[in-house]
Amino acid sequence: MDTYVAMGGIIKRCWFNPVDGVLPKYVYRADVSPSGSKVQISVHNKIELGRAGGMTYLIDFRESGASTVITTKNLKMPPELAAKMEFDINRWKGGATDCSKVMPAVAASAPQGEASPPAASSPPSSSSYNPLAR
Repeated sequence: MDTYVAMGGIIKRCWFNPVDGVLPKYVYRADVSPSGSKVQISVHNKIELGRAGGMTYLIDFRESGASTVITTKNLKMPPELAAKMEFDINRWKGGATDCSKVMPAVAASAPQGEASPPAASSPPSSSSYNPLAR
């Protein structure tokens, strides 16, 4: 799964770089199916000794013909970071490879006194990426 290898490398370099990564309080885990046709990256809160705590965000890679379908799901990631992650993934699918520090605008918060909907209710985002179509 070439897309996972390319995208996974950029994700580790940009989000989890110990010097200036976007997600210093989180850790990255990858689970590859035995056939290699499906990969899931899970992002977890970092707990003592750098171990993985609660899962906060999922990125699934699934082969579909000559393309790879990338699906994301925010479980408990703060909305600002989830928006940044989606922004980066969309840029990287378009061929960018840099670690942008741009933080995209997030939808307006609920008025004061009203609770915002929980992050776990975010619907999955899905799109296809064909590395051969560049």
